[in-house]
Amino acid sequence: MKNTAKIIRMVQMALLAALVLVLQLMGSFIKIGPLPMSFVLVPIVIGAFILGPKEGGILGLIFGIITMVMGISGVDAFSALLWTANPVWFVAICILKATLAGLGSGLIYKGLDKLFKGKFITLRTVLASVSAPIINTGIFVIGMLLFFFDTMTGMAEGTEYKTAVGFIFLGLAGVNFIGEFLVNLVLSPAIVRIIDVINKRTKRV
Repeated sequence: MKNTAKIIRMVQMALLAALVLVLQLMGSFIKIGPLPMSFVLVPIVIGAFILGPKEGGILGLIFGIITMVMGISGVDAFSALLWTANPVWFVAICILKATLAGLGSGLIYKGLDKLFKGKFITLRTVLASVSAPIINTGIFVIGMLLFFFDTMTGMAEGTEYKTAVGFIFLGLAGVNFIGEFLVNLVLSPAIVRIIDVINKRTKRV
């Protein structure tokens, strides 16, 4: 029984990792401004809720690595620009923001589960789900302000944003964050249903 449950978890993790890969590659062609939409956060939070915060962090790490590779290879033009400007901090931000988005949402879900003693699954799922884009975008913004300010200043010139701060918050993070936030918010009921079905099937094993 234990071996069966372990195999099921491994299969779930593999499927979610594959979904992260596919959605990130597809998302690179769906952009709001220079940044791709991170539909990939959805399977990451599902993994974090079903399998645990550590697994959510691993799925986030996979997301970060894919983003990094796309920048280094030049597939994503904006990421490639960051890679050229400051390779070390580009890699650090890619890995950190994605990993913490998965880990953080899982920890929040777990903490709310204990706080509410297993009740209010919809509420805690919604709160934990929307935390992923908040963490992901928040770390991105901090990274841009601290380590890519000059690069953002150059990109802002000749645009309606005029300053690096305006470009970062409005041109990059603003609309993109709202899109990611709404995607996770709208799909939260579906995530609740997925978790409920998987938990019931797991208990039968």
